[in-house]
Parts: sequence; C-alpha cells; structure tokens
Amino acid sequence: MEDIWEMMKRGERYDAAHPLLIGKLEKTRELLWEYNSLRPSMKERRDEIIDLLLGGHGKSFHFNQPFRCDYGENIFIGENFFANFNLTILDEAEVRIGDNAFIGPNVSMYTACHPLDPEERNRLIEWAEPITIGNNVWIGGGTTILPGVAIGDNVVIGAGSVVVKSIPSDCVAVGNPARVVKKLR
Repeated sequence: MEDIWEMMKRGERYDAAHPLLIGKLEKTRELLWEYNSLRPSMKERRDEIIDLLLGGHGKSFHFNQPFRCDYGENIFIGENFFANFNLTILDEAEVRIGDNAFIGPNVSMYTACHPLDPEERNRLIEWAEPITIGNNVWIGGGTTILPGVAIGDNVVIGAGSVVVKSIPSDCVAVGNPARVVKKLR
C-alpha cells in the first residue's frame, strides 16, 4: 500500500481516518496541549516545542498562545515571524510563510479540502492544497485563508478577510472574498 502520508502531501485523495494520520494528529495535539499550557515566561520550553512541531523555522519567531495545527511538520516559517493569539493552521499540505510575517489574532489557514458528494465526504475522503505566503506580509485579525492560495510579497490582508484566490505582491486586499483594493508600488 502506498504511504498515506505522501498521498496526503501530494494533494491526492486520501482516507483522513487512516490510523497513521490519527496517530500523528494525537502526537501533535499532545505537544500543543503542553505548549498552550505553559506559562508565558517559559519561552525556552515553548521554543523547544515549536522546534519539535514545525517542519522548519527561522531563528526569530514568536507564537502567542494558544496556537493550533493539525500536524505541524508541514508548516515552514521564515525569519522574524510573529503570530498573535489563536492562530490555527490545518496543514495537511505544506504551509510556507516567508520572512517578516505578522499574523493578527484569530487567523485561520486551511489546506484540507472536502468533497461536495456527501457519500464520499462521509467516508472521510479528503485532499489538500498548499498555502504560500511571501515576505513582508501582514495578515489582519480574523482572516481566513483557504486551500491553494498564494499571497505575494509586501502584502497587507485586511482584518476579517476571506482569501479564496491568490493575491499578487505589493498590494492591500480586503473583504469576503478578499480582493485587491490598493497597489503599494
């Protein structure tokens, strides 16, 4: 049988209830429970857990508690990363965030996709599409970023936006669905 983990990461349809995936989810949730329960002054241990969770990160990063993700190892962040309270990343596919990213509170990023057909959906069939966020990006509080979205460099996403399509570099995008309202260069 083909490795379910690799199928998921490639964006193929997979069984979301596969025991390997459930085991990985439980391991991640245990680490997140510890992370989110630590005192704010326990920065060294919090950083150690982020190091265990993420697929890769720069030297300078900060996640305000609570932070939630599915697997963690499909998340890659650059230098100078800041995430405010309640960042949620469903990382069935890769989520890559560049340098100098500022993530407001209550931001959600979803890579998981579900079938429209209820029979297939009820069998827990899923697939995933990656999210890519460039350098120097500010994502306002309450924003939701959907599967397959790429956000360019030097972008501001206004608070409360729902990003359903890719956003080019050097602009401000707002709304539901998010659309470019101002070019910055």
